[in-house]
Amino acid sequence: MQFILPIPPRDNLTRADFIAAPGNQRALTFLESFPHWPAPAAALHGPSASGKSHLVQIWARAAKATVVRAAELTEAPLGAVAVEDIDAAPGDTHERALFDLFERGTPLLLTGRTHPALWRVALPDLASRHAALLAFDLGAPDDALLAGLAAKLFADRQLAVPEAVIRTMIARLDRDPAAIRDFVAQADAQALSEKRPVNLALIRELLAPPLP
Repeated sequence: MQFILPIPPRDNLTRADFIAAPGNQRALTFLESFPHWPAPAAALHGPSASGKSHLVQIWARAAKATVVRAAELTEAPLGAVAVEDIDAAPGDTHERALFDLFERGTPLLLTGRTHPALWRVALPDLASRHAALLAFDLGAPDDALLAGLAAKLFADRQLAVPEAVIRTMIARLDRDPAAIRDFVAQADAQALSEKRPVNLALIRELLAPPLP
C-alpha cells in the first residue's frame, strides 16, 4: 500500500540532477568549461521549463555567481552574475545595470525565451551587445529528455511511479517541458485529494477527454 503524504516538491538543481540530452549538451559543455570561456558573456534561450534555470544554478555554483531576475536588477552586482528572464522584464529599468555588467567585462550569463537578438531594448548599445552574444538554444526536447524530466519531477515530490505512467504521459501530452511539469503537479494534487497512488489508472483518468 502506498501512503499519500502532502510533501512539497523539492527543486533539485544540482549537476547530478540535470538531464543531459542532445538539445542541451552544447550549453552544458560550454558552462562546464568555465572559466575558460572564449568570451565573458553568453546566453541561454528556450521555452519555459527547458532547463535554463537549472543550468544557471549549475554555473552559479561553479562561478560563485550572483543570480537575479532581470525585473529585479537595479544595479550591477560585483563578481560573476547570471541575469534571468531578460525578455520577460517589464520596461527598461534593468537595462543600465545590465549594460554596466557588459562594460565591466564580468563573467555574465543571461537567459530568455527567445534568441538574444530578438530581445526588445530601449538602450541601443545594449541591443548590439545582445545581438553579439554567444547564444545556446536548448532545443526541442526528445522522448528521453521528457521522460527523464517527468521522472525527476515525480521524484522531487517524493513519488515513485511505474514506468508505464511515464510512457503514457510522454505519448499523450504536448511535447513541452512546461506541459509535463503542470501535469505532474495536477497528478500529485489529484492523488492527494483522493488519497490514492499516482498509478496508470489515475493518469489515464486525467488524460481522458472531458465528457460532453
